Amino acid sequence: MKIQENISLKAYNTFGISVKARYFLEINSVEELQNALKLENYPEKFILSGGSNMLITSDIAALVLHINIKGIEIIAQDEDYVELKVMAGENWHNLVLYTLEHNYGGLENMSLIPGNTGTAPIQNIGAYGVELKDTFLQCDAVDVSDSSLRTFIKQDCQFGYRDSYFKNEGKGKFVIVSVNFKLTKRNHKLRTNYGAIESELEKKGIDQPTIKDISSAVITIRQSKLPDPKVLGNSGSFFKNPILSASDFHKFSQKHSDSPFYKLSDDTYKIPAGWLIEHAGFKGKRFGDAGVHKDQALVLVNHGNATGKEIIGLAQKIMAAVNEKFGIDIEPEVNVVNASE
Repeated sequence: MKIQENISLKAYNTFGISVKARYFLEINSVEELQNALKLENYPEKFILSGGSNMLITSDIAALVLHINIKGIEIIAQDEDYVELKVMAGENWHNLVLYTLEHNYGGLENMSLIPGNTGTAPIQNIGAYGVELKDTFLQCDAVDVSDSSLRTFIKQDCQFGYRDSYFKNEGKGKFVIVSVNFKLTKRNHKLRTNYGAIESELEKKGIDQPTIKDISSAVITIRQSKLPDPKVLGNSGSFFKNPILSASDFHKFSQKHSDSPFYKLSDDTYKIPAGWLIEHAGFKGKRFGDAGVHKDQALVLVNHGNATGKEIIGLAQKIMAAVNEKFGIDIEPEVNVVNASE
């Protein structure tokens, strides 16, 4: 194991925040991770994967373990389904492309989500009516306290909207090293009735879409609204879409009948946070190098040299303004890391 010192993490987080790791170690296998967690000379460890769902606000004095474990393996299959085991360091979108190449259905609506597979269950990532939990079977994770390997089935993970056990009781206690998915090989369950997928398919003259068609539509939609992190630093959607009770929703809709919404059940409604932020006056606004994207108000961006503290300061300003204007609380979807705490 080669531990490096004073390494810039700008290339390791999609916001492009210029912070340093006092110590840095790339992890390429489960065994390397287990051994690294046992290093007594470095009592403080910080786990870093794709860096896509985080905002780092200061230098990290700990030993940063960069999870880069690769591999995709077929565990079981029959005529209808295939079970894939995907290692944590695999890029998520590359995994989606792999499933499309092999005609495995289930992940196509989540095309172009940034980040790596190992962190996907933490957030229960999702897009266009589909969430990770829909195809999730289990994940293997290393216990930080003793380096043992443990398997979590779906019930263990306590998945919720952009939420899981790993964001709550299990936060900081486990490092996910692989994720197993159950995907369809035929009779795919296509989901086209969320967002602009149907209209995008109509534009292309497609009335009987394949999973590749759906992925292509999602990619077109996302690229039209979301900036490429390699060009403009960002972490995708910065805020969660707030979920209102039926009574709160009806009060809101009486005042703001033009707001889009999604009915989740008879008792719950989801309001697009991007709409709230835009109508609070922040779309396209820039405060130094921290800003709100011009095409999608849900996305906070780094125009070059913004610090993590400047980004989170802007987020707090937005949350306060949305609450004042609409009486609705929105909260970050992104994991804010204050390494000095």
